[in-house]
Amino acid sequence: MAPLIARTIADLRAAVADLRQDGARVGLVPTMGALHAGHVTLTQVARRAGAGKLVVSIFVNPTQFAPHEDFAKYPRTFEADLAKLAEAGADVVYAPAPETMYPDGFATTILPGGPALAGLEDRFRPEHFAGVATVVAKLFTQCAPDLAVFGEKDFQQLAVIRRMTRDLDLPVEIVGAPTVREGDGLALSSRNVYLSASERARAPALQAALQDCAARLQAGGRADAVLAQGRAAIETAGFALDYLELRDADGLGAPGPAGRWRLLVAARIGATRLIDNIDVPRP
Repeated sequence: MAPLIARTIADLRAAVADLRQDGARVGLVPTMGALHAGHVTLTQVARRAGAGKLVVSIFVNPTQFAPHEDFAKYPRTFEADLAKLAEAGADVVYAPAPETMYPDGFATTILPGGPALAGLEDRFRPEHFAGVATVVAKLFTQCAPDLAVFGEKDFQQLAVIRRMTRDLDLPVEIVGAPTVREGDGLALSSRNVYLSASERARAPALQAALQDCAARLQAGGRADAVLAQGRAAIETAGFALDYLELRDADGLGAPGPAGRWRLLVAARIGATRLIDNIDVPRP
């Protein structure tokens, strides 16, 4: 059955009230559209986490794009997205217009700290997480979900949203979903459509470098030497590297003797910027 489409805040709230009539927990999957199998997996994770009813938002958020980034050409495939969400069993699709989210006179922005200032994505996209935090907080206020699912591919974003939700006492359970990959290891992303055939053939080298670094670290290799080798391998594969870093997985600070580790990378191949990350088992 096709999901109900809500365009306004009032329509969304009325739809969510109807979903709750039988006592079901409501899950939210925020997206910017151009849906792929990874997004469908987010809906499945929401169901497994206890969402009896499901809202998926589709909104290309202008405030998380810098002026030189790809907001204007970001892929928009609304009808195809609706077909995927109908098959996935979404109950409501929330697709607000920009003026619904940011009406005339809008003047409030959330400025996150902590993991938003970890020296990763924020080094290259300094306004990005303010846009993310603001729009996600608005979605939580508008939808009032019991839980919300975000993919681990955007690992720093997930950490920022978890921190914001805790700091603002928002009554939303944040659920992380593992990265979905192509058979050759490339993380699924709406931006993969930008890759030329030759770039797509080389793109899995990013994941291969992460796996090699993780294996060397688990074998007891020194982090600085391992990261230097990984950076060289990524650049040799034809990428322009933004960063390859080993961090504490919980707060994204420097990795300590306790806790979990995470390898995170961002690099450009041609005109396309790719990000990825993996868990690193401790040696």
